Amino acid sequence: MNYTAKMLRDDALKGKTIVVTGGGSGLGKSMTTYFMELGANVVITSRNLEKLEQVKVELEEKTGSKCLALACDVRNIEEVEAMHQKAIETFGKVDVLLNNAAGNFISPTERLSANAFDTIIDIVLKGTKNCTLTFGKHWIDTKQKNTSILNIVTTYAWTGSAYVVPSATAKAGVLAMTRSLAVEWAKYGMRFNAIAPGPFPTKGAWDRLLPEDIRDKFDLAKKVPLKRVGDHQELANLAAYLVSDFSAYMNGEVITIGWR
Repeated sequence: MNYTAKMLRDDALKGKTIVVTGGGSGLGKSMTTYFMELGANVVITSRNLEKLEQVKVELEEKTGSKCLALACDVRNIEEVEAMHQKAIETFGKVDVLLNNAAGNFISPTERLSANAFDTIIDIVLKGTKNCTLTFGKHWIDTKQKNTSILNIVTTYAWTGSAYVVPSATAKAGVLAMTRSLAVEWAKYGMRFNAIAPGPFPTKGAWDRLLPEDIRDKFDLAKKVPLKRVGDHQELANLAAYLVSDFSAYMNGEVITIGWR
């Protein structure tokens, strides 16, 4: 057994329907894959439907579980509500929401336009708010119990960080929302938790944040005490546990994976 092994038993998510925003690439795709391997139906969303449809076919063939691909810009509440409705029409219910859609770039803050700042805030904080309220209000109205929202944040949500101020600001808001609703909505049978990943290389985000010509100067593995970056299965294992019934007594927690 090693850290790249799959952690939960094969039927750990059987019968659950999970919506993953930003589920068609990177860490979202890795988590989606494992959810489906564990028996869940998964809805993946992003703005690129063509790419999502390709991922849907790939993952259904690989796992044998069902996947629904839906175009959705989480910044737009009408699109979020339409996505939510289609997910319910297809699978009958949704049990878990994973707010994974994000945007980021490295820049001195004085060089940022108001629009650039707003773009990150709108995707990360407003998008998470749109999805959380849409799904959460439905669960309250229908009295559906045993539901869960998992948010992807960052360690600088509470420490702050230079050159990623819009992301840090937005993620701090998401973390506050996670902890606040964990208290307020627990009475409705909802759990709220968050993961703060350390360095987990992904093709898209990794290339944008660390272009190849400067990557050697910022070897993030050297900054981690364990002296390595994360394997996607490690994050998928943690996410699957947090949305499974094995974590039914965990609420309002943020787990850091990768830095310490």
